[in-house]
Amino acid sequence: MRWCPSPRPEAPPPRRLLDVSDPSARTAVDALEPWPGTVDWRPVSGRLIAVHLIGIATWTVVLLAGAVTGSLFAGHPAWYWAMAGVLVLGVWRSVVAVRAVRAWGYAERDNDLLVRHGLLVRHLSIVPYARMQFVDVTAGPLERAFGLATVQLHTAAAASNAKVPGLPPDEASRLRDRLTALGEDRAEGL
Repeated sequence: MRWCPSPRPEAPPPRRLLDVSDPSARTAVDALEPWPGTVDWRPVSGRLIAVHLIGIATWTVVLLAGAVTGSLFAGHPAWYWAMAGVLVLGVWRSVVAVRAVRAWGYAERDNDLLVRHGLLVRHLSIVPYARMQFVDVTAGPLERAFGLATVQLHTAAAASNAKVPGLPPDEASRLRDRLTALGEDRAEGL
């Protein structure tokens, strides 16, 4: 009797690597940019940058004053390094604050409100109008001085953090009234 090797199973076809230089090969969609052709993102006011920079400057001056006081009493060279560190940290936080404000945006759609923000960790909140319980408009002293307000959306979910800062007061009132009216209309349909 003659021995015959059993036929080998066919190997799967080799995997093709995705050629990223070919534009037709790019089919991935960014989860944080849904429906890019249909969403009209509205930015927040650029005056919010000034509000953030004033807050950063205040903390930088306080920390720098503490380091200067420490160097006057102790005279140790580490206090000079601390002063330099505070200045570098203040400049870095200022650059980050400018970019962070420019990352905020919101879009009103037929059934929900989209809110995006974040630089390193990007956040996209989609809040259906029917799920909104109430809408707050707040403005701290510094925001009021720059003519800004924040619209905060509250839903049944405790983790909901959908807020839109840096809106002019008339836009904040308009958005509050529109969201409230749409929330009431959608809630009646449930």
